[in-house]
Amino acid sequence: MLEGLEISEVMYGDLDSYERIDAELYNKNYTHFKTALKRIPFTTFEKESDIIKKGIFDIKSSCYSTTGIPFVRISNLRNMIIDTSDIVYIPIEEHRKNYKTELKRGDIILSKTAIAAASIVNLEKCNVSQDTVAIKLKSESKVLSYYVVVFLNTKYGLEQLQRRFTGNIQMHLNLDECKKEVLIPVFPKQFQEQIQILFEKSILNSAQSSSLYSEAEDLLLSELDLKDWQPSSNPFNIKQLKESFLASGRLDAEYYQSKYDDLFAQLSKYECDTIKDIAHIKKSVEPGSEAYRDEGIPFVRVSDVTKFGISDPSIFLSPNDFDLQALQPKKDTILLSKDGSVGIAYKVEKDMDCITSGALLHLSVFNEDYNPDYLTLVLNSVVVQMQAERDSNGAIIQHWKPSEIEQVIIPKLPKPIQDSISAKIQESFALKAESKRLLDEAKMMVEREIEKG
Repeated sequence: MLEGLEISEVMYGDLDSYERIDAELYNKNYTHFKTALKRIPFTTFEKESDIIKKGIFDIKSSCYSTTGIPFVRISNLRNMIIDTSDIVYIPIEEHRKNYKTELKRGDIILSKTAIAAASIVNLEKCNVSQDTVAIKLKSESKVLSYYVVVFLNTKYGLEQLQRRFTGNIQMHLNLDECKKEVLIPVFPKQFQEQIQILFEKSILNSAQSSSLYSEAEDLLLSELDLKDWQPSSNPFNIKQLKESFLASGRLDAEYYQSKYDDLFAQLSKYECDTIKDIAHIKKSVEPGSEAYRDEGIPFVRVSDVTKFGISDPSIFLSPNDFDLQALQPKKDTILLSKDGSVGIAYKVEKDMDCITSGALLHLSVFNEDYNPDYLTLVLNSVVVQMQAERDSNGAIIQHWKPSEIEQVIIPKLPKPIQDSISAKIQESFALKAESKRLLDEAKMMVEREIEKG
């Protein structure tokens, strides 16, 4: 009758200091990891921190600007560092009012919602949002901040943080429990310094990767004379019926904004093709939430994809229910999002053992005049992003029709320029992969040291 149940027996004296008795807190993984950590010297945030405080609560998005102090939101925490690609800023006056959550290079940020994770501050100065926790270690702390962040991203750290989530509808990291109950192993400083060196090398590679990608973007826009281009902001545009509804079938005014005319006028200076002349477009599947599993073949959704890569999916499907050969992305396939966050493009670097959501189209380049890396960069650039914006305007949830995507205009630059762009992107992605490898190595080193006891 009890087959399939997981049971952990915990003595009353071994309960956490908060005496929580919810069964999830004492699952076998957690109790095993906690036992392993208690075999070696450990400490807590309460003992090692000068400041451990939630981020700014009462700040509105209308306060955001393009200058001032970087304001780190939960979406900026990626790969254990702050991703500045879409960071916003807050005025210095607002920052000064919330000086207690000011962080500097080498401090720590925790995610307070979703999957708990820790990141190191790789900026000279910043402030943080309400969905994060700001941590400054004491100058005499027994642990180094870079080492702490690596540890918290190992299975031993993540399991502890995730067990400190409380709430019903929206789960949040319980800060009081986090201070006292998350155990941080204390290893010799020499070992911690080795971890820090790997982490710093990873950050350097990541920065060089971003720089090379920016160079590729700049080269593309410079060649198309779009580097400092500003389209018209004129709110009025007059169209005849034959060049509007009869041509496009669209009546919404947003579709005919002057800025789109300006874009197409600029592109008309170059030889161009449409996507249907460049790549085959294949749809994927949408199995429905009833098909989701905790294990099986990874199911990649739009939220898992950025122009820089694919994060580890949290949802799986049964491999027996699908034609994997037909659905799995192959090397050089470009994944392009058509729903939700439309227009995100990522070129697959090698055959992938996964299935993608129906919101992600598969583009296979057949036109030899176009380099797949070049096409991917154009898809992510203002050239295509404005076309995606125009086509998907007016819907509550953005949707880009495949029939519209087929007609997207792509400028054809000379092959040597495309190849130069491709070389920069390939080098950028190689550095990003090396950055990830170094972080994985650091995490494995910490886990092995814990398991040695």
